[in-house]
Amino acid sequence: MTSLWKKQKKNMPNLKYNQNNITLHLQDCIEWMQSVDSDSIDMTLTSPPYDNIRNYEGYSFDFESTAKELYRITKPGGVVIWNVADQTVNGSETCTSMKQALYFVECGFKLHDTMIYLKKNPMPSSGKRYHQSWEYIFCFSKGVPNTLNPIEVECKYANLNANQKYRGVDGKKNYKVTKRNAVSKVKNVFEYIIGGGHTTKDKIAFEHPAIMPEKLAEDQIKTWTNEGDVVIDPFAGSGTTAKMCLINNRKFYGCEISEEYCNIFIKRLEQFETKLIENPLMMSFLDT
Repeated sequence: MTSLWKKQKKNMPNLKYNQNNITLHLQDCIEWMQSVDSDSIDMTLTSPPYDNIRNYEGYSFDFESTAKELYRITKPGGVVIWNVADQTVNGSETCTSMKQALYFVECGFKLHDTMIYLKKNPMPSSGKRYHQSWEYIFCFSKGVPNTLNPIEVECKYANLNANQKYRGVDGKKNYKVTKRNAVSKVKNVFEYIIGGGHTTKDKIAFEHPAIMPEKLAEDQIKTWTNEGDVVIDPFAGSGTTAKMCLINNRKFYGCEISEEYCNIFIKRLEQFETKLIENPLMMSFLDT
C-alpha cells in the first residue's frame, strides 16, 4: 500500500495502524495529503469539524488548503463526499456549508449532487425554529464520476405497461405506451436512526464526540466506488469510514490529528477484527 505516496519513508513515526488494507497516520491532514500522489484517490468520505458545533479537543483545520489538496489528489472521475452542517449564531445559520460548496467548485470540482442526511430521531431543539433534523452530504466530482452503483428499490407497478404523457414542440399532449421499470433509484434524501445501537453497535466509538452513522458511510462507499478502490478520510475520527471500507473490500488511507481519537480508531478496528476472527460468518450478516 505504498503506491499513493510521493516518497517511501524508511521511518514513519506517524504511522499508527496498517492492517488489512487499512492505514492510519497521526498527522495534520494538510501535511498528510501533501505526501499523496496527484490523481490517485477514487473517493474521499469525511465529516470534517464544522463551525463550532463540537470542540474536538480544540483542534481546527485550514478549509481552503484542504479543498485544494483534495482536488489535487482526487482521480479524474473521483468524488469527495463532504458531510457538514451549519451552526446557528446570533439567531442566524452561518451558511458555512454552502460557502464551502462554492469554494470546492472554485477549486475545479463539480457539485455533482447535494444529498441530505435526515435523522429520523433528531435531538429536540429550543428556540423559534423547527427541530434541526438534517445535514448536507455534498458530492463533489472531478469531472463526470467514474462509478455509480445506485441504491435501488422495486417499483410498485414493475414491468406493467403505462401511457406516458408528454408535450411535443407544438404544445399538444401526446401519449406513448411504455413498460414501467422493474426498479428505481432511491431519492437523494437518506434517512437514518441515530444513537446507541443504531449509529453503530461499537461502544468504543461513542468516546468520540461526533460519529457518522455506519449505514450512511456504507451507502456512500458502495454507491461511488467499486471493490478494490481507494477511499480516504483526512478526518478519520473514530474510524467509521475505515470500518466500512474493511467490510466492503475497499482500501482505506486516513489521518487524524488527535492521538486520543487515533487510539479510539485503533481499538475499534481491533475489536471488530477480533470478532471476525472468532466468527468468520459474521461478514455475511453485518446488515441484519
